[in-house]
Amino acid sequence: MAPEALLIRDARPDDLVTIVEFNRRLAEETESKALDPAVLSRGVLSALSDPDRLRYWVAARSGEVVGQTAISREWSDWRCGWIWWFQSVYVAESWRGQGVFRALYRHVRDAARSENDVIGLRLYVEHENSRAQATYLAMGMQPGGYHVYEELWREKFGIL
Repeated sequence: MAPEALLIRDARPDDLVTIVEFNRRLAEETESKALDPAVLSRGVLSALSDPDRLRYWVAARSGEVVGQTAISREWSDWRCGWIWWFQSVYVAESWRGQGVFRALYRHVRDAARSENDVIGLRLYVEHENSRAQATYLAMGMQPGGYHVYEELWREKFGIL
C-alpha cells in the first residue's frame, strides 16, 4: 500500500470509538496497562471537543481509520516557541510497516513547520519499545537527552 493512498485528516467526533479502542490497545501493548474505559472515553471526548487541549489526526483508507496520533503543546521560554509533543501514536496491527505512521508524521511535521511559533517536535517512548524507537530514528528524530520523571495520582484517572 502506498502512503499516498491514505487520507490524513483531523479527527472528528465520529472517530471517538476507534480512538478509544486504539488508545486501549496502545496502553495494553506498550505498557501492559488496562485503562478505565469510562475515563479514557471522557478523555478522548474532551480532546475531540477542544483541539487546543489535545489535537488528534487519523490516517484512513477507504473510510477505515487505520492509525492515529495526537499533539499536545509545550511552551519553551528558553526558545520562545511551541514544541509539539506526539502522543497516542497507534497504527492498527495489520497496517504496521506500510507507511501509515510515516504519513501521519509527515502531515503533522508539515503542519508544525507552517506555524511560525512552532519550533520542533518531541515524543516519549517506552525504554523497551525498540521497534518504535527505530521508527522514530528513521523519521529523523534523535534522542532528546532527557529522562521523564513524573508524579501521577492514579486514583484520579482510574488506572486498573
